Amino acid sequence: MSGSNKRRSKKAGLSPGTLIHIGEKKKEKVTIKVIDYDEARFEEREVKDIEECFSFKSGPTITWINIDGLHEVEIIEKIGKQFSLHPLLQEDILNTDQRPKVEDHGTHIFIVLKTLSYDDNKKEIRIEQVSIVLGATFVISFYEGEGDIFNLIQKRIRNTIGRHRKMGADYLAYTLIDAIVDHYFFVLELLGERIEFLEEALVANPKPTTLQEIHKLKRELIFLRKSVWPLREVVSILERGESPLIQSAMMVFLRDVYDHTIQIIDSIETFRDIVSGMLDIYLSSLSNKMNEVMKVLTVIATIFIPLTFIVGVYGMNFKYMPELEKPWGYFMVWGVIILVALGMLTYFRKKKWL
Repeated sequence: MSGSNKRRSKKAGLSPGTLIHIGEKKKEKVTIKVIDYDEARFEEREVKDIEECFSFKSGPTITWINIDGLHEVEIIEKIGKQFSLHPLLQEDILNTDQRPKVEDHGTHIFIVLKTLSYDDNKKEIRIEQVSIVLGATFVISFYEGEGDIFNLIQKRIRNTIGRHRKMGADYLAYTLIDAIVDHYFFVLELLGERIEFLEEALVANPKPTTLQEIHKLKRELIFLRKSVWPLREVVSILERGESPLIQSAMMVFLRDVYDHTIQIIDSIETFRDIVSGMLDIYLSSLSNKMNEVMKVLTVIATIFIPLTFIVGVYGMNFKYMPELEKPWGYFMVWGVIILVALGMLTYFRKKKWL
C-alpha cells in the first residue's frame, strides 16, 4: 500500500485528466496489434504507429486493438483523441492502481479488470491491470504488461473457431473478460496447493520460515480480495443490459461469467479463513512440541529424584555407617540405583507417559 501511495503522489497538484503513467514499467517496448474481422473477412497486423489502426475505425467490420504496455503516454493520448475518449478515462487507463469498475460513456463502455498470474521465480502472485473500451464496432484493450492471456482468443478468431466471426464487438469484450476470469481458477489452484503444503509443514515441523510464509499468504489473499471482489459488481452491471452496446443475447454469457466470479470470491474467502486459522495451528504445534520436550525433561528429573536421595544419604559424613564397611557396598548401591531407575521407567511406560 505504501508503494501505491508513493506512485500516486506523482499526480499531486496536477489538474484532473493530466496523463501520467502511474505504475511499474512492465515491458521495454509497447506492442500494438490490430485484428479486423467479420464472418467473411479477417486481417491481423502488428503496427509500429498507433495511427495505422485508425483506418479500421469507420469500417463495418469488428476491430480489436490490443495494446501491451502503458508507459508511452502519447499512444494513449492519440487513441483517446481518435475514439473520443474522455481525459479522465485516459487517466484511469494509465493509473494501474485502479479497482475493477465499469463506466458507461454512451458511445462506449469502459471496463477495468485485474489479471492474475503466478511468478515461479519469486513464488508469488502477480497482479496486472487490463482496461477495455467497448464501442459499437470496436474493442480496445490496454494490458499493463506482456502475456499470453488473450492468445487463445486471437487463435479462435484467426481460425474461425467459435462464435467470434459471427458475433459483434460485445461478444469479443465478453470473451476477454471470460479469459481473465477463467485464468483466476488456474492461480487459485496453485494457491490451494501452496496452502495444503503449508498445512502439512505446520503439523509436521513448524519453523520460523513457516510463519513468514503464512504472513506472505495472508498479504497475497488481501490483495486478491481487493482485486477480485469488485469484479462481481462489474459483471452484474454488464449483465443488466442497460447499455444498447450490449445485445440481449449476451445476457446468458454474462450470467455464466457472474457465476464463475461468485465461485472465485467464495474460494478466496475460504482460503482466507484457512490461512487465518494457520496461525492458531502454528502456535498449537509449537505448544505441542514444547510439551513433548517438557515431558521428557520431567521424566528425567523424576527418575533422578530418588537416585539423588540415595546418593545424598550415602554422601553424609557419618563415621558409623554399616554399609561403608561392606566389601560390596559400593556395587550394592549402584544396583539399587539401577533397579529404581528401571522400575520407574517401566512404571512410566505402563502408564503411557513415555
